[in-house]
Amino acid sequence: MDKDIYYMEKALTLARKGVGYTSPNPMVGAVVVRDDKIVGEGHHRYYGGPHAEVYALEEAGEKAFGSTLYVNLEPCSHYGKTPPCVFKIIESGVKRVVISMVDPNPRVSGKGIEMLKKAGIEVTVGVLEEKARNLNEVFIKNITNRMPFVYLKMAQTLDGYLATSSGDSRWVTGKKARQYVHRLRHRVDAILVGIGTVLKDDPRLTTRLSDGKGKDSIKIVLDSKLKIPLTANILNQENDAPVIIVCGHRVDSHKKKSLKQLKSVEVLSLDLNEYGQIPIKELLINLNKKGISSLLVEGGGRVNYSFLKEGFVDKMLFFIAPKLLGGSDGVSVFDGKGAEVMAKVKKLKKYKIEEIGEDILITGTL
Repeated sequence: MDKDIYYMEKALTLARKGVGYTSPNPMVGAVVVRDDKIVGEGHHRYYGGPHAEVYALEEAGEKAFGSTLYVNLEPCSHYGKTPPCVFKIIESGVKRVVISMVDPNPRVSGKGIEMLKKAGIEVTVGVLEEKARNLNEVFIKNITNRMPFVYLKMAQTLDGYLATSSGDSRWVTGKKARQYVHRLRHRVDAILVGIGTVLKDDPRLTTRLSDGKGKDSIKIVLDSKLKIPLTANILNQENDAPVIIVCGHRVDSHKKKSLKQLKSVEVLSLDLNEYGQIPIKELLINLNKKGISSLLVEGGGRVNYSFLKEGFVDKMLFFIAPKLLGGSDGVSVFDGKGAEVMAKVKKLKKYKIEEIGEDILITGTL
């Protein structure tokens, strides 16, 4: 295997340790190599903390002089929560820097590379770039479009149903698939459901990983008429994870006031669209202003349909269980008017298929 690829794989593996902790910053790993030996490594551990290059160079110490630094994202050249990493790289005496991808931030893109080159450091860009871009797909979308990256997750039977006619959906998929979803919950900034899901299932939307670790993300409920009961599980939890209830302007003022008095609960009022529903674009704009860079939609058929119809789904995750409802009266994955001819159906691109326990997961983009 090419040495650059080998060591960049190491850097990417380190970067993945930051999953769920670095948002809205990217996940970055760094490896310092001298005489074909790793002498320093590190990853960005949490938002506002030291960057990966800092940890790696500090571990390497004097051995960084004359070494090669591998990092999956262009080192920063601007002041943010921490000083620019390029200064530390230059001061350390590193002779070569290998980078997977250029920083997608239009304000800083390429400037770090330029500074390194001016300091006489050899720079190589593009090693395992596709893997690096996939790892930081949320950061790329958020920094370039100023909108949250939206994951749409569905658990369905072979014949396309989320639940039976009675609304029973426990459990469509197996334990391993559900653990996968909890890892995804840990990764994102926020989880979104519709009021229908809250009224039927009364979920907590917490993150329950097998090792007991993981953070609880922000919970968002689309509730245009403010029907949510004050006793709902999502409103009465011991943790401090924020809850945002999104509604229209013409709702019960007393109910609205009561919700605002609850711990960690915010009520966001938006102008409803012509169908009396929450406008998805306006919702996402508001969530971005609140610092939410990634969103996991775990809605019912109507919520799923709204995000799909308005074109705000970045990645779809279909968990398909080897089960048949065996009728036509179940709860469909999408509740709305679909394409009339096959030539106009939506097609998944860059999709992959994998087995998750007893279920199949199809992941792709539109």
